[in-house]
Amino acid sequence: MASSRKVFMFPWLAYGHISPHLELAKKLSDRGFSIYLCSTPINLEFIKKKITQKYSSSIYLVELHLQETPELPAFYHTTNGLPPHLMSTLTNTLKRAKLNLYNILKSIQPDLIIYDVIQMWTARLAAALNIPAVKFPTNSVAAFSYILHKYINPGQEFPFPAIYVSDIEQARNVCDVKNANNAEAEDNSTADHPEDDEQEVPKRFCDSIMVVRSCREIERKYMNYLSDITMMKVVSVGPLFQDPGENRDEKNDELIQWLGEKSECSSVFVSFGSEYFLTKEDMEEIALGLELSNVNFIWVVRFPVGQKMRLEEALPEGFLERVKNRGRIVEGWAPQAKILRHPSIGGFVCHCGWSSVLESIEHGVPIIAIPMHLDQPINAKLAVEVGAAVEVVRGENQRLDRDVIAQVIKDVVIGNVGDDLRRNVRVLSQKIQSSEKEELDEFVELLTQLCGEK
Repeated sequence: MASSRKVFMFPWLAYGHISPHLELAKKLSDRGFSIYLCSTPINLEFIKKKITQKYSSSIYLVELHLQETPELPAFYHTTNGLPPHLMSTLTNTLKRAKLNLYNILKSIQPDLIIYDVIQMWTARLAAALNIPAVKFPTNSVAAFSYILHKYINPGQEFPFPAIYVSDIEQARNVCDVKNANNAEAEDNSTADHPEDDEQEVPKRFCDSIMVVRSCREIERKYMNYLSDITMMKVVSVGPLFQDPGENRDEKNDELIQWLGEKSECSSVFVSFGSEYFLTKEDMEEIALGLELSNVNFIWVVRFPVGQKMRLEEALPEGFLERVKNRGRIVEGWAPQAKILRHPSIGGFVCHCGWSSVLESIEHGVPIIAIPMHLDQPINAKLAVEVGAAVEVVRGENQRLDRDVIAQVIKDVVIGNVGDDLRRNVRVLSQKIQSSEKEELDEFVELLTQLCGEK
């Protein structure tokens, strides 16, 4: 029975990866599994705040200690606030903790492991311990299948023309296929694990299922293609967002009250994620685009940890004064889901991180896409393809233009384009919500079968 099954979950060290793992953990807990969620102590402090009393006896937090160095102290054992030049150092430090993780797994003896594809080497630890393992990429299936396609079939066009990465986007570190797949190649190395020379376990234990944070209504053809090229069963489990009832933070109610004074679909929410920081040039063009659009807005502005800058210094001169009656600038954080649910929101200006795309669709809000790097341009193209977004097209020099931004915002909030998008997005939202339980039930059945094969 599922009630006796222990599932070990191992996300990458970024909040954007940890959160969907945690939400999946809650879904599995609701269906009788005991969950052991493993990360570094600094990340577990973040996770603890999101585990309610309901899950306190079924979701257990497991500390994985990494080596501390002067360059990478314990408070940098997370991507949150990590200086970009230390990302490869963190990745390599995590790899060197394989033996620690191996010993944790030997102690817990889980029936199954769900691991982030960034840690591809986890599959070898699972194999050495005879534990079934399930891959969990937290990005879109379109992006993941595109990366794998380019890795497996170099020089061949991706079979879906709507999804591509231009040469200029590639130069901006968009879906770096070579670097993204180094981990796959490194799985063939057994030198740094004492048990890797033991005989191979059956292939089904580590290569039979991949779970994806998506739904068939959005990415059916990409799921089918990913299944074809990996020879794995690809199962979707929905968007995996925190239950709105669990988040009762009222410190931003003033923003909601402000929105309540605006007419329906008259405002945009603007946010570019928790771990990307706009250049001064991009920030200026976005600010002036918002100003030229004459649309109400809430804009979440973030600066890197340790960078002290006043909003007046970061934004164009006089901007705050000129937009004070129709714009709110929030530094650091705002209740994104609560804002997107508000009826006065008519569009979401965002970077198209996969979480933001799914959240916007779930709440029936059209996307004004301004992708920045990594898989975001692919997510933006996917959102356009399914009728949920309009992308702000950059100039030949890849620079944003305030006039283009203003026009797209007006088209979505005021024009007929926005009416069509809203209809499309609301239909998608209904389809996602109606299929989520069925998809989760299918995944649980597969997990139960895998555990039974151990």
